[in-house]
Amino acid sequence: MDIKKIIKNLLYSITIILISLLILNLFAYSKTHSKQSVKPKPNTDNAKYYPFKLPAKVDFAGEHVPIEYFDVRESLDKEILKIAYWHSELFLYLKRANRVFPVVEPILKKYGIPDDFKYLLVAESGLVNISSPAGAEGYWQLMKKTAREYGLEVNDEVDERYHLEKSTIAACKYLKRRYKKYKSWAMVAASYNAGDAGISRYTNYQKVNSYYDLAMFEETARYVYRAIAFKIIMSKPEQYGFMIEKKDLYPIIPYQKVKVDTAITDMISFAKKYNTNYKIFKILNPWLRAHKLSNKNKKTYIIKMPKNGARKTQIQ
Repeated sequence: MDIKKIIKNLLYSITIILISLLILNLFAYSKTHSKQSVKPKPNTDNAKYYPFKLPAKVDFAGEHVPIEYFDVRESLDKEILKIAYWHSELFLYLKRANRVFPVVEPILKKYGIPDDFKYLLVAESGLVNISSPAGAEGYWQLMKKTAREYGLEVNDEVDERYHLEKSTIAACKYLKRRYKKYKSWAMVAASYNAGDAGISRYTNYQKVNSYYDLAMFEETARYVYRAIAFKIIMSKPEQYGFMIEKKDLYPIIPYQKVKVDTAITDMISFAKKYNTNYKIFKILNPWLRAHKLSNKNKKTYIIKMPKNGARKTQIQ
């Protein structure tokens, strides 16, 4: 057999094999690349979001909210959307309201303040004691000077801005005084945020006396609408997708009242005398800010102590 012919045929076969392998690799690469370049379609079956319809009529503290005006309607719509889609926070507000509102509501009623102002408390603090960079403290976010002006004790050991009942009384006195001036609860609510001087500057400069007609800086411009939005959503949470059962709400902690008119040198030992720990003591009495109570003036304080079994009764 001719050696040259054999070599020629062998080279030819090798060439055919190499070409075939190259074609197969190119095909495989093309197929893989094609799959990667096609973006998968998003599964939106369980992620559908819709805007919420505003009620046909809206009022705040018995006063008409003019949602027939586009600017008012859009401002309220904005706050409803922001709040209703802030799921984790609103669930917490709904849970806390079951504990806080029953304390606040009778105080508002006693001082002639519309019940809707409890939603101002939601807008202010989220129904917990907080501290702001500006120095406002507690549930109602009172400044130290204002708190003292309306009868609250504020010092290193006692800060009654953290006392829900007493701070609510102080807030009611402030609100009632402002209503005598403005004759409008919406304006009163706005003044709670911007201050009396701030609102006066707006009304004097712009020559209008309705909250819904004023052009204000963003915080106050949104403030009353936020309170109204909280009212609308928290009054009927299921209409906004918040399905919550009674057992999920935070209950009021059963407590007994203890009168103290002397000094307390050690709060931790004092708490133990009533079969509780300092943690639960602080939850019930956040207005006691130090580990002691000097009480040089022999003032009578009412301190809350948990009833026997109160901690366990919270378990559903």
